[in-house]
Amino acid sequence: MSPGTLHLIPVGLGDAPPSSWLPDDVRSLAGRLDTYIAENAKTARAFLKTVGTARPLQEITIHTLERDTDARQIRQWLEPLLKGGELGLVSEAGCPAVADPGARVAAMAHAMGLRVAPWVGPSSLLLGLMASGLEGQRFTFHGYAPQRPDERARSLKAWETTSRQHAQTQLLIETPYRNDAMFQSLLQTLKGDTRLCVARSLTTADEWIRTYSITEWKQKPAPELARKPTLFLFLAAR
Repeated sequence: MSPGTLHLIPVGLGDAPPSSWLPDDVRSLAGRLDTYIAENAKTARAFLKTVGTARPLQEITIHTLERDTDARQIRQWLEPLLKGGELGLVSEAGCPAVADPGARVAAMAHAMGLRVAPWVGPSSLLLGLMASGLEGQRFTFHGYAPQRPDERARSLKAWETTSRQHAQTQLLIETPYRNDAMFQSLLQTLKGDTRLCVARSLTTADEWIRTYSITEWKQKPAPELARKPTLFLFLAAR
């Protein structure tokens, strides 16, 4: 008997119809699966409700993947696939296993000899990089910068140095309610000729993407970023 498949299914980045960001085949697949591993069960159910399911939502099993979920638990969730079948893995937003705890599930699936199938869908990191006009061959994603202003400034300066030395785009995110503070930190810390891209609410009706040098940003009104999912990207001049 052939082993089963772990399907890595992207979910939406915001309020937008699935037809605009998820291929029909992936929506059909997502709707027929009866078991999922999800970073957040509530958002997983919202996703399934949006794409439509072949069975009632209450009959679909959703295992919640916590930061401290034991590897033995993950293996237990995947063990039925040793006899065949299918299981879905979803993130809270975007692509599972990319800057996401779902990578542990994919790693376990490989260790167990299961098939791991990635499906097409939105990734804020790649969409932002595509639209930024910055270096697309060399880049790194840092996740969240430190919260303390002094530590944050040191990190941003270090990342800018790396960007300059290696012609490497730097990507980071922030908790939405701290976006304005992060934007100001970037303007205050980075050099004037460093180019900064701000990519807000990707794939939604509120999408807004602009790239300017730090000097140019300082001459413009600050963008509206409060409580909106935002990706920041910058590339230092060489």
